Formats: sequence, C-alpha cells, structure tokens
Amino acid sequence: MRTEGRPGDSERDGARAVPPPATAPGAETDRVFALEVEVAQLKEAVTSHAVVDQAIGSVVVLGRVTPDQGWTILKEVSQHTNVKLRQVAEMILLWARTGDLPEEIRAALEVALRRHAPSGRPAARPRFNGAGPGHSGH
Repeated sequence: MRTEGRPGDSERDGARAVPPPATAPGAETDRVFALEVEVAQLKEAVTSHAVVDQAIGSVVVLGRVTPDQGWTILKEVSQHTNVKLRQVAEMILLWARTGDLPEEIRAALEVALRRHAPSGRPAARPRFNGAGPGHSGH
C-alpha cells in the first residue's frame, strides 16, 4: 500500500522533486546588505549607550544625584544647548579626563546640577581646569 506525502516517495516513483521557490535575482544580496546595515546600527547603539551610561556616572558622582537624575540632567543639557545627547555625553567624558568643557555645555550643566541637587546639599561646583573635574590642580 502506498502512502502519499512521505519523504522520498517521488524519488522512488521516478518523478522529479519539486524545487524550492526561486528567489528573485539580487534578493539575497539585498537581504545581506540590509542585515549588515542593521548590525552596524546595533553596534553604534551599543557604543552610544555605553558612552551615555558613563557620562551619567560622571554626573552622578559630580552632582551627588541619583542615576535617574543624572539621565535627566544629560537630557536637559542636550535640549538647552541643542547638542545631541551622545555628543554631550562625549564632552562630559572628555571633561572628566582633561578638564576641558565648552562654555555653553558647562553653563547648562551647572544650571541642571543646581536644579537637581538634593535639598540641603548643593551640588559640587564643577571645576574646569587641566586637572579634570573636582580637582583643584594642587
């Protein structure tokens, strides 16, 4: 007794197997390209996220604020200076290493830190010299 649909039935009967549906020319190449673009975007997002997280940590230490407040401060500085958040984060990390911070970013950061400082405890005033933040250079 013969049962239809079992693997190999068509081969035993001498009939040709049905080939898989054909893909349009270039469709595979387009899909590979799209996946490469997506991977590059994901790598950029991971890197950007790490930079922002590190800057939040710097703001937390400097301003004696919570991580959520640090995130809010970064967003406020970005919005008030019309500078992309990642760029603000990069500037803050560079400032932590070198002490250099553009005046516009510094002013917005000081305002945001004062706004979010815990009540009764002023935020540490950022020092802007070659020794980096919080160092007197002595």
